[in-house]
Amino acid sequence: MRASVQTVPVPEPRTSTEDTGGLPTVHTHDLTAALDAARRGDETGFVTLYRALQPRLLRYATVLIGRESAEDATAEAWLHICRDLYRFTGDVDRFRGWTATIVHHRAMDLCRAAARRPPSAPAQDDERDDPQGVADTEASALEALSTELALELIATLPREQAQAVLLRAVVGLDAPSAGEVLGKRAGAVRVAAHRGLKRLARQVRYHPEEGRWTLV
Repeated sequence: MRASVQTVPVPEPRTSTEDTGGLPTVHTHDLTAALDAARRGDETGFVTLYRALQPRLLRYATVLIGRESAEDATAEAWLHICRDLYRFTGDVDRFRGWTATIVHHRAMDLCRAAARRPPSAPAQDDERDDPQGVADTEASALEALSTELALELIATLPREQAQAVLLRAVVGLDAPSAGEVLGKRAGAVRVAAHRGLKRLARQVRYHPEEGRWTLV
Protein backbone atom coordinates (compact mmCIF):
# COMPACT_ATOMS: atom_id res chain seq x y z
CA MET A 1 0.00 0.00 0.00
CA ARG A 2 2.74 2.39 0.94
CA ALA A 3 4.68 1.86 -2.26
CA SER A 4 1.65 2.41 -4.47
CA VAL A 5 0.98 5.79 -2.85
CA GLN A 6 4.57 6.89 -3.21
CA THR A 7 4.64 6.22 -6.93
CA VAL A 8 1.55 8.28 -7.74
CA PRO A 9 2.54 11.02 -10.23
CA VAL A 10 1.54 14.58 -9.36
CA PRO A 11 -0.92 15.67 -12.08
CA GLU A 12 -1.39 19.04 -13.66
CA PRO A 13 -4.35 20.92 -12.15
CA ARG A 14 -7.34 21.31 -14.43
CA THR A 15 -8.22 24.84 -15.42
CA SER A 16 -11.33 26.32 -16.94
CA THR A 17 -11.94 29.47 -18.94
CA GLU A 18 -15.53 29.62 -17.79
CA ASP A 19 -16.39 32.42 -15.37
CA THR A 20 -17.51 30.12 -12.57
CA GLY A 21 -15.34 31.39 -9.75
CA GLY A 22 -12.14 29.67 -10.80
CA LEU A 23 -11.78 27.10 -8.01
CA PRO A 24 -12.72 23.43 -8.37
CA THR A 25 -16.12 22.59 -6.94
CA VAL A 26 -15.94 19.22 -5.19
CA HIS A 27 -18.47 18.18 -2.56
CA THR A 28 -17.20 17.08 0.84
CA HIS A 29 -18.54 13.55 0.47
CA ASP A 30 -16.67 13.23 -2.84
CA LEU A 31 -13.45 14.37 -1.19
CA THR A 32 -14.05 11.97 1.69
CA ALA A 33 -14.33 9.10 -0.76
CA ALA A 34 -11.24 10.33 -2.61
CA LEU A 35 -9.27 10.58 0.63
CA ASP A 36 -10.23 7.07 1.67
CA ALA A 37 -9.26 5.77 -1.77
CA ALA A 38 -5.96 7.64 -1.81
CA ARG A 39 -5.00 6.23 1.57
CA ARG A 40 -5.53 2.76 0.10
CA GLY A 41 -3.11 3.64 -2.70
CA ASP A 42 -5.68 4.50 -5.37
CA GLU A 43 -4.25 6.95 -7.91
CA THR A 44 -7.64 8.36 -8.95
CA GLY A 45 -8.38 9.35 -5.35
CA PHE A 46 -5.05 11.14 -5.05
CA VAL A 47 -5.62 13.02 -8.32
CA THR A 48 -9.05 14.15 -7.12
CA LEU A 49 -7.54 15.51 -3.90
CA TYR A 50 -4.74 17.26 -5.77
CA ARG A 51 -7.03 18.98 -8.24
CA ALA A 52 -9.39 20.12 -5.48
CA LEU A 53 -6.74 21.48 -3.11
CA GLN A 54 -3.77 22.57 -5.22
CA PRO A 55 -5.23 25.86 -6.60
CA ARG A 56 -5.94 27.18 -3.08
CA LEU A 57 -2.59 26.00 -1.71
CA LEU A 58 -0.77 27.60 -4.62
CA ARG A 59 -2.49 30.92 -4.01
CA TYR A 60 -1.57 30.81 -0.35
CA ALA A 61 2.08 30.13 -1.13
CA THR A 62 2.10 32.72 -3.92
CA VAL A 63 1.38 35.59 -1.55
CA LEU A 64 3.99 34.31 0.89
CA ILE A 65 6.91 33.80 -1.49
CA GLY A 66 5.90 34.69 -5.07
CA ARG A 67 4.51 32.57 -7.90
CA GLU A 68 7.72 30.92 -9.11
CA SER A 69 8.82 29.89 -5.63
CA ALA A 70 5.24 28.93 -4.72
CA GLU A 71 5.17 26.37 -7.51
CA ASP A 72 8.38 24.84 -6.15
CA ALA A 73 7.03 24.86 -2.59
CA THR A 74 3.73 23.21 -3.46
CA ALA A 75 5.45 20.63 -5.68
CA GLU A 76 7.73 19.66 -2.79
CA ALA A 77 4.76 19.67 -0.43
CA TRP A 78 2.79 17.25 -2.62
CA LEU A 79 5.74 14.88 -2.71
CA HIS A 80 5.71 14.98 1.09
CA ILE A 81 1.94 14.45 1.13
CA CYS A 82 2.20 11.55 -1.31
CA ARG A 83 4.95 9.96 0.75
CA ASP A 84 3.17 10.24 4.12
CA LEU A 85 -0.48 9.94 3.09
CA TYR A 86 -0.70 6.31 4.22
CA ARG A 87 0.00 7.51 7.79
CA PHE A 88 -2.54 10.34 7.80
CA THR A 89 -5.60 9.93 10.01
CA GLY A 90 -8.58 12.27 10.09
CA ASP A 91 -11.37 13.67 7.97
CA VAL A 92 -11.27 16.01 4.97
CA ASP A 93 -11.10 19.16 7.10
CA ARG A 94 -8.09 17.83 8.95
CA PHE A 95 -6.55 16.81 5.63
CA ARG A 96 -6.93 20.39 4.38
CA GLY A 97 -5.20 21.64 7.50
CA TRP A 98 -2.46 19.03 7.21
CA THR A 99 -1.70 19.90 3.58
CA ALA A 100 -1.75 23.64 4.33
CA THR A 101 0.71 23.10 7.18
CA ILE A 102 3.11 21.25 4.90
CA VAL A 103 2.88 23.95 2.23
CA HIS A 104 3.39 26.66 4.87
CA HIS A 105 6.54 24.97 6.16
CA ARG A 106 7.93 24.48 2.66
CA ALA A 107 7.22 28.11 1.79
CA MET A 108 8.96 29.34 4.94
CA ASP A 109 11.94 27.08 4.24
CA LEU A 110 12.29 28.59 0.75
CA CYS A 111 11.80 32.09 2.12
CA ARG A 112 14.56 31.64 4.68
CA ALA A 113 16.84 30.03 2.11
CA ALA A 114 16.41 32.94 -0.27
CA ALA A 115 16.77 35.45 2.59
CA ARG A 116 14.16 37.73 1.12
CA ARG A 117 10.71 39.06 1.93
CA PRO A 118 7.55 38.02 0.03
CA PRO A 119 6.74 40.22 -2.99
CA SER A 120 3.86 42.69 -2.81
CA ALA A 121 2.62 41.89 -6.33
CA PRO A 122 2.10 38.20 -7.17
CA ALA A 123 2.20 36.94 -10.74
CA GLN A 124 -0.96 36.93 -12.83
CA ASP A 125 -3.61 34.23 -12.47
CA ASP A 126 -6.68 34.17 -14.67
CA GLU A 127 -8.85 32.45 -12.06
CA ARG A 128 -11.07 34.20 -9.54
CA ASP A 129 -11.35 33.62 -5.81
CA ASP A 130 -14.38 32.06 -4.18
CA PRO A 131 -13.78 32.78 -0.46
CA GLN A 132 -14.93 30.06 1.94
CA GLY A 133 -14.91 29.51 5.67
CA VAL A 134 -15.11 33.15 6.78
CA ALA A 135 -18.26 34.52 8.35
CA ASP A 136 -17.13 38.14 8.30
CA THR A 137 -19.26 40.19 5.93
CA GLU A 138 -16.17 42.05 4.68
CA ALA A 139 -15.17 38.86 2.81
CA SER A 140 -17.83 39.58 0.19
CA ALA A 141 -15.68 42.39 -1.14
CA LEU A 142 -13.15 39.81 -2.38
CA GLU A 143 -15.62 37.51 -4.10
CA ALA A 144 -15.98 39.46 -7.33
CA LEU A 145 -12.39 40.65 -7.57
CA SER A 146 -10.08 38.93 -10.01
CA THR A 147 -7.60 36.56 -8.42
CA GLU A 148 -4.68 38.78 -9.39
CA LEU A 149 -6.21 41.86 -7.78
CA ALA A 150 -7.38 40.00 -4.68
CA LEU A 151 -3.94 38.51 -4.07
CA GLU A 152 -2.28 41.88 -4.63
CA LEU A 153 -4.55 43.40 -2.00
CA ILE A 154 -3.97 40.59 0.49
CA ALA A 155 -0.21 40.88 -0.02
CA THR A 156 -0.32 44.50 1.19
CA LEU A 157 -1.64 43.44 4.60
CA PRO A 158 0.64 42.87 7.59
CA ARG A 159 1.97 39.31 7.41
CA GLU A 160 -0.13 38.02 10.34
CA GLN A 161 -3.36 39.36 8.81
CA ALA A 162 -2.43 38.22 5.29
CA GLN A 163 -1.79 34.66 6.43
CA ALA A 164 -5.02 34.54 8.41
CA VAL A 165 -7.09 35.88 5.49
CA LEU A 166 -5.45 33.48 3.05
CA LEU A 167 -5.94 30.40 5.19
CA ARG A 168 -9.56 31.22 6.03
CA ALA A 169 -10.84 32.97 2.88
CA VAL A 170 -8.70 31.32 0.19
CA VAL A 171 -7.63 27.90 1.48
CA GLY A 172 -10.96 27.51 3.28
CA LEU A 173 -9.78 26.41 6.73
CA ASP A 174 -11.73 27.02 9.92
CA ALA A 175 -10.09 29.06 12.67
CA PRO A 176 -8.78 26.09 14.73
CA SER A 177 -7.20 24.48 11.64
CA ALA A 178 -5.68 27.78 10.52
CA GLY A 179 -4.36 28.24 14.03
CA GLU A 180 -2.61 24.88 13.85
CA VAL A 181 -0.91 25.91 10.61
CA LEU A 182 0.29 29.22 12.06
CA GLY A 183 0.97 28.00 15.59
CA LYS A 184 -1.62 30.40 17.02
CA ARG A 185 -4.85 30.12 18.96
CA ALA A 186 -8.10 30.06 17.01
CA GLY A 187 -9.22 33.33 18.59
CA ALA A 188 -6.07 35.10 17.46
CA VAL A 189 -6.62 33.84 13.90
CA ARG A 190 -10.23 35.06 13.92
CA VAL A 191 -9.14 38.52 15.08
CA ALA A 192 -6.35 38.75 12.50
CA ALA A 193 -8.66 37.60 9.67
CA HIS A 194 -11.38 40.04 10.74
CA ARG A 195 -8.95 42.96 10.87
CA GLY A 196 -7.42 42.02 7.55
CA LEU A 197 -10.78 41.67 5.79
CA LYS A 198 -12.03 44.92 7.28
CA ARG A 199 -8.90 46.66 6.03
CA LEU A 200 -9.34 45.15 2.57
CA ALA A 201 -12.99 46.21 2.44
CA ARG A 202 -11.92 49.84 2.78
CA GLN A 203 -9.77 49.51 -0.34
CA VAL A 204 -12.49 48.46 -2.77
CA ARG A 205 -15.72 49.97 -4.04
CA TYR A 206 -18.74 48.31 -5.62
CA HIS A 207 -20.15 49.79 -8.86
CA PRO A 208 -23.79 48.64 -9.07
CA GLU A 209 -24.24 49.96 -12.60
CA GLU A 210 -21.35 47.78 -13.78
CA GLY A 211 -21.82 44.96 -11.27
CA ARG A 212 -18.16 44.84 -10.28
CA TRP A 213 -15.68 45.82 -7.56
CA THR A 214 -12.67 48.07 -8.13
CA LEU A 215 -9.95 49.61 -6.02
CA VAL A 216 -10.88 52.85 -4.29
